[in-house]
Amino acid sequence: MSTPIDAPDEGTVIDGRYQVISRLGAGGMAEVFCAEDLQLGRKVALKLLYRRFAEDAEFVERFRREASHAAGLQHPNVVSVYDRGQWDGTYYIAMEYLEGRSLKDLITETGPLPLAEAIDVTTQVLRAAKFAHKRGIVHRDLKPHNVIVDESDPTHPRVKVTDFGIARAGASDMTQTGSIMGTAQYLSPEQAQGHPTGPAADLYSIGVMLYELVTGRVPFEGESAVTIALKQVSEEPRPPSQLNPAVTPELEDAILRALSKDPAHRQADAEQFIGELEHAQALLPDPDAIPPGEIIPPPEEWPADAPISGEHAAEPWAPPEEEERDGTNRTWLWALGLGLLVAIVAVAALLLSGNERVTVPSVVGASLASATDRLEDEGFEVVTVRENSTRERNEVIGQDPSGGTRAEQGSRVRLTVSDGPGTATVPDVVGEGRNAARQALEDAGFEVEEDRESSDEVTENRVIEQRPSGGQQATTGATVTIVVSTGAERVDVPNVVGQSEDAARSALQDAGFTAVVTEEETSDAQAGTVLRQSPAGGARAQRGSRVSIVVAAEPAEVAVPDVTGRSQANATSTLRNAGFDVNVTTTEVDSPDEDDRVQSQSPSGGRAERGSTVTITVGEFDPDLNPDPEPETTPQTTPQTTPAEPTG
Repeated sequence: MSTPIDAPDEGTVIDGRYQVISRLGAGGMAEVFCAEDLQLGRKVALKLLYRRFAEDAEFVERFRREASHAAGLQHPNVVSVYDRGQWDGTYYIAMEYLEGRSLKDLITETGPLPLAEAIDVTTQVLRAAKFAHKRGIVHRDLKPHNVIVDESDPTHPRVKVTDFGIARAGASDMTQTGSIMGTAQYLSPEQAQGHPTGPAADLYSIGVMLYELVTGRVPFEGESAVTIALKQVSEEPRPPSQLNPAVTPELEDAILRALSKDPAHRQADAEQFIGELEHAQALLPDPDAIPPGEIIPPPEEWPADAPISGEHAAEPWAPPEEEERDGTNRTWLWALGLGLLVAIVAVAALLLSGNERVTVPSVVGASLASATDRLEDEGFEVVTVRENSTRERNEVIGQDPSGGTRAEQGSRVRLTVSDGPGTATVPDVVGEGRNAARQALEDAGFEVEEDRESSDEVTENRVIEQRPSGGQQATTGATVTIVVSTGAERVDVPNVVGQSEDAARSALQDAGFTAVVTEEETSDAQAGTVLRQSPAGGARAQRGSRVSIVVAAEPAEVAVPDVTGRSQANATSTLRNAGFDVNVTTTEVDSPDEDDRVQSQSPSGGRAERGSTVTITVGEFDPDLNPDPEPETTPQTTPQTTPAEPTG
C-alpha cells in the first residue's frame, strides 16, 4: 500500500499546529493520526493523503473542495471538519476526534444488535444523511467503517458519520483490495455500474448497514470486489427474517425497499426512511417477552437434513444433539406462546383505551394551512418547525411520522415547513480564479453565471468584477454574475521579417508587444536581419505578450578590406569596423609622400575569421636620413647679337 510522504513520527508538528500523538489507522486514500491542536489545546483526527493522491492535481482539487463542503456540515451525527491544509508535499484534513470504535468493529465483536438498538443507530445515520442531502452533499461511501460509535451512554449510544464528501469510491476502484472490498459490499447498483449517483445511493448503503446490524451479515459477499459489485446489480438479497426470525415484517419491508435495484423504488428520501423505521420500532414486541431470534448460519454451513422449505423455512437451526435440540425447541415454543399472549393483551388494552391507530396522511408538498386542516380532520395534533429551503415559504417539506404510516389518533405529527430560502452574505471573489470563485459562491448557496471580458490588468481566468458585490446580503439561491478575464485584448501582430533587429523591436513595441530574440542563425542575410517570427505577422495575440524573433548571426569569416595606401588612422578604423584586430608595424620610406601611409598588409585580401589580426606596415619618413637634395642649376646662356645687316 502507498504511504504518506514522510509519514510523521510521534511528536512531529504538522503545519506548525498539529502535534502527532499516535497513529489511528489507514484507509483507502489516507492514513489517520491522533494529534493535538497546539492552538486550541484539543485532540483532532488528522488525515494525511497517500502519495498517489497528493500527486494527482485533479484529485487534490476535489479533495480540497469537498473538504470545504464537509466543513459546513455542523450536525450532532456528523463528525466535524475543522481545518485543511498542505504539509511536506501532501495534504491533510483536521477533524473532530472521537473516543469510541467504528460500527464495523462493534458488529464484528458483538454480532447482530437488538432490533431496537439497530433501528436507533440507523436512524441517527439517516439524520446525518438527511442533513447533508438538504445541503446538496452526497456521501457515496457510507459503510459501518465510517460510523463512529460513542458508547459512553450504553442505553443510547451516539453515532457520528465521518468522511462526508471526502472518502469517495466507485467502480473504477474495484481493482484494489482491503478497504475497497469493504466499500463494494455497501455500494449501490448505480455506483457499481458507473452511473450518476444521488441521495438514493446513500439510502441503499444505509439499507445494507441495517441489514448487517440485524443479521450480522451483509447481503452480498464474494471473493473479489468486482464479484460483489455484480451481485449488487443483478441479485436480490435474501430476506433478513430468514437469517434472524426476530426481524418483523415492517422492519423487513423498510430494509428491502432501501435495497431496491432501481433508485426510484427506494424511499423518497432519508426522512421517509426514518419514518418507516420509527413505525417499525413502535410495533416491535416487548424484548422481555420474546428472546432474540437465533441467527441462521449461511446455507453452505447447513447440514444435509436441515429444513429449508415450507412452514419451517425460517426456523433457527441448532446442532443435531437430540437432547439439547429438544430442550431448545420446547423453550422456544413456550416463549412463543408467552409472546402471543402478551401481544393479545396489548392489543386488547389498546382497543379498550380507545386510542385507535390510523393512517397518517401524506402532506409533504402541501401548504401549511391545507396540511394542518387535513391532519386535524384525521384527529392528529400538528406541531411545526421552520427551516430555510429553496421551496416556497409555508410549503411542507417534511413530516414525522411520514405519510402512510400508522399512528394513534390524537398523537402529534411534526411538520417541517419551508421558511423560504433566507439570505446570505455574498462572498467577495474579485481577483480569485474562476473555479475557486464559482465554488465559494455555490458553497454560500448562490447560483453562478459567467461573463467574459478582456483586461490588460487582470490575468486570464481570474474574476474582474462581480454582481452583486461581495459583502452584500442576497437571497439564498439568487444568481451572482462574475466577470472573468480573457486576458489582454488580442491585436494583429506586425510582420517584421526582413527588418533589422532594432527596427523590428520598435515596430513590435509600437503595436503593444515585446520582442525577444530567441535564436541567432547563420544566413546570407546581413547580420541582425529578422529571419522568422512567432506568432507570425498578421496573427492575433494578446497585447503585451511576447513575439519571438530569429535574427541572422554575424558570419564567422568576413572579407578583409584592402587598406594599402591609406593613412594609418583610416586603415585601422576600416579594419576594426570589419571585425578585425589591428597590428601596426613601420618601415622606412624615402619620400615624405609615403609617410604614414600603409605600404603593405597581411593578410592582403580574401576572407579571414572575424576577430583575427590584420598586420599593416606603415611608411615612416626620416628627414635626417633623407636631406633635401641640392637644387639643380641651370647653365647661363649668353645671348648672341646678330650683327646688323649692313645697309647698302
